Amino acid sequence: MGVPGVEAAERAEPGGNGYVGRSLKRKEDPRLITGRAAYVDDMTLPRMLYAAIVRSPEAHARIVSIDTTAAREQPGVEAVFTGEDLTDLAAPCPMVWSPPGVEVHVPDHWPLARDKVGYVGQPVAVVLGHDKYGVVDAAEQVIVEYDPLPVVVDPESALEEGAPIIHDEFGTNKVFEWSLSGGDVEGAFRDADVVIERRVVNHRTAGAAIEPRGVLAEWRHGKLTLWTSTQIPHICRVILSIQLGLDEHNIRVVAPDVGGGFGSKLQVYGEEVLACWCARKLGRPVKWTATRSEEMATTHHGRDQIDYVRIGAKRDGTVTGIHAKIIQDCGAYHLIEGPVIPTFSACVMGGCYKFDAIQTDIVGVFTNKFTTDAIRGAGRPEATHMIELTMDELAAELDMDPLELRRKNFIDEFPSERPHGFIYDSGDYHGTLDRCLEMLDLEAFRREQAELRERGIYRGVGFSTYVEICGLGPSRALGPEGWGMQGGYFESAHVRVHPTGSITVYTGTSPHGQGHETGFAQIVADRLGVTPDAVDLIYGDTHTGPFGKNTYGSRSLAVGGEAIARAAEKVQDKAKRIVAHQLEAAPEDIELVGGRFQVRGSPDKAMTLAQVAGEAYIPADLPEGMEAGLDETCFYDPSNFVWPFGAHACISEVDVETGRVDVVRYIAVDDCGPAINPLLIDGQIHGGIVHALGQALYEQVVYDADGQLVTGTLVDYALPSAADVPNFDTDRTETPTPTNTLGVKGVGEAATIACSPAVVGSVLDALRPLGVTELNMPLTPMRVWQAIQEAEGRGGGPAETEQGRELGEQGGGAAGSGPTAPPEGGAS
Repeated sequence: MGVPGVEAAERAEPGGNGYVGRSLKRKEDPRLITGRAAYVDDMTLPRMLYAAIVRSPEAHARIVSIDTTAAREQPGVEAVFTGEDLTDLAAPCPMVWSPPGVEVHVPDHWPLARDKVGYVGQPVAVVLGHDKYGVVDAAEQVIVEYDPLPVVVDPESALEEGAPIIHDEFGTNKVFEWSLSGGDVEGAFRDADVVIERRVVNHRTAGAAIEPRGVLAEWRHGKLTLWTSTQIPHICRVILSIQLGLDEHNIRVVAPDVGGGFGSKLQVYGEEVLACWCARKLGRPVKWTATRSEEMATTHHGRDQIDYVRIGAKRDGTVTGIHAKIIQDCGAYHLIEGPVIPTFSACVMGGCYKFDAIQTDIVGVFTNKFTTDAIRGAGRPEATHMIELTMDELAAELDMDPLELRRKNFIDEFPSERPHGFIYDSGDYHGTLDRCLEMLDLEAFRREQAELRERGIYRGVGFSTYVEICGLGPSRALGPEGWGMQGGYFESAHVRVHPTGSITVYTGTSPHGQGHETGFAQIVADRLGVTPDAVDLIYGDTHTGPFGKNTYGSRSLAVGGEAIARAAEKVQDKAKRIVAHQLEAAPEDIELVGGRFQVRGSPDKAMTLAQVAGEAYIPADLPEGMEAGLDETCFYDPSNFVWPFGAHACISEVDVETGRVDVVRYIAVDDCGPAINPLLIDGQIHGGIVHALGQALYEQVVYDADGQLVTGTLVDYALPSAADVPNFDTDRTETPTPTNTLGVKGVGEAATIACSPAVVGSVLDALRPLGVTELNMPLTPMRVWQAIQEAEGRGGGPAETEQGRELGEQGGGAAGSGPTAPPEGGAS
């Protein structure tokens, strides 16, 4: 969907010291690894109170009564509040997706429940006191009487006639229906020789950031300050203004150091609003920090789609059409944008391939679970997973090499307008796959695979050739008249050169581990002829710098970095005019070389940035009409999204006696445009792979049939450790985007989008001789072992072994190290 008719950005040549493209160590790391970072929970204020939340143990129930008497009498307790006390809030949590022509059911979602609860963990009361342990004890004294109601946790069951209705005012559990299509979809399938249909479950996962959510609110002299572990301080201020009924200029939101987010802190939670309300009510600072169990239960989850996908093709392998029906579990309530997330699956439906027709139909569903929203990738991993696995199945049906099938259908002319309206900016899909295969040596692997199978060792290789959409905006595509998001998607930057020549950059993006302080400093250093150490980055405080749109959707560099580059170039242009005036030359003859502004052809006539700044701030002799000072602001709204791409390969080994999967080797070749700092790219790729490996093999948020969260701790929710992943072989190609002057695309989510189908595909490749052709994640030992047994029952493989039968009876856990498999069954 780009914005047609907008010209491509002209690539800028910084001409500075050549820091862009270098693997500089991160400037922020010394304070982070020596314990000098400042997180919300490290902060205290005079007269501060601690908050403990009373949460519902019921998944669906009416609140009959709440007795807070005993809690109020506990030593050190200052106050106890329930939903009835918060009636002066101006509004419930706003949901910011309102697509034109589509009805979206949005129930009132208050910080404390009123009359009814819809999920386990929903807040019903808050206790405030002097001691953080005392308030927890006091919270246990709050007596809540519930009238339990029928529970539904499976989204397909929730759509059936007679299912318990979660919100009576709507009379249905359907949240919305939304479609995006292009081309003659039915004609594409009518003309196909082969149609592959598949049901794919992309299960619920948690962000599981190392730092749980935390807030500290202070009301002072009629003004509110909130320190919060968030990815979106500026957006948070807007939401607080709406819910609290305060003018924005009276609200300051600060995101200090943030210990990971992965999308789970792209949110404004009820606890943030609640802490602010309590601080204003009591006139004292209020602090709340989530326990790990609270984090797992009430920090939004991701994925949780059931996908029905079909692909049509000719016998020669030419694909004709793709159609996906997505059933999205939205949980019981929305936060600020939850229902929009599955629509991002539609953006990349079709992947790297030349489908003539593309259609995505999405149904959102209420269930008695917590909210789903953006988790690393946000809709694009789900789409890539179903596309890539179905392409593998199509190749098997056609008796065609899966890579040959991909190559035959790769998009190879750019920019490419796709049938569903999006414009892919640039790409070289053959190039990344070529490099991936050079690193893999597929022929050698196939020989080894055959030899190992003779010895009863089952290894396989899986591939994923992906494209993703990121760099959110553009506002005209995403905003109210386009996708339906009620806001703009620009980014802001302010670059200030101080009188002595050092630089402060204010950015609207807000990092939580990406390395902004380093990468952004490299961009500015090259454009102004200084070292990165001379550049200081200020972020995460709504009272400093211009209004920004923060960090998500792999937008920090492609949108925020571009805004910084443009602001720095404005400063450079002014500096050149000052130098030209001082050296009696034309501005167009001034060039930045080796850290100096010099006259072209006369390198002895030059000035440093510090000298230029001195002239700017002692304005005795500036060009006619020029204002003093040396700082500039940019608000950048892109003309299109950016479209990173790549090719990943995974080699795994399956123990057919136990079902255990071990990833033996992983290769990732990604293209995010020209590298600002290759070291930062590698870090993002490594983290993205591990994130998706976790979903593919170990992680799953599970609710039982009564809506109870089974995986509420890290004992039950299995995160991969360093012992569970191999070293990664990574490389890059560089295909610039014409959308921005840096030529860059995003990379923070790329590997997570690519990885899971490569992992699952490798296991299916390993087990194909045994007749296993389909597996849903997570590939726990029990699930894999059962698939092997079922295939053997159909006559697909060797006889069942005694050891296998014994493990199956015991529950299927694999011997040795590695995460404990999450429970099987439960909600999908």
